Amino acid sequence: MSFTRVKISTTVPLENADVIREVLGKAGAGSIGEYRYCSFSVVGKGRFLPTDDANPHIGEPGKLEVVEEEQVEVTYDRTIAKQVIAALRAAHPYEEVIVEIAPLIDEEDL
Repeated sequence: MSFTRVKISTTVPLENADVIREVLGKAGAGSIGEYRYCSFSVVGKGRFLPTDDANPHIGEPGKLEVVEEEQVEVTYDRTIAKQVIAALRAAHPYEEVIVEIAPLIDEEDL
């Protein structure tokens, strides 16, 4: 079984979601056929408790935070995975960036 495309998903504060989508699109992610900057988003709540050694973008160490976030998903060719992930990490406001990467099985292999 092979795969040539992957899907990446990350969560980001609502006010940063458009910037992340733009950065991912410029890096080549979100291209499907003759369409560019394709993405899917879901809004939810992220929860975290920064340790005393953390430098959080939102909140403060030792205080539980609840933040409205947008989960942004895009697909792209596996060959550009490293450049897409690097662009995401460089633009993301969080100190610790969650990056979920999933292989997409080629339909011919089903």
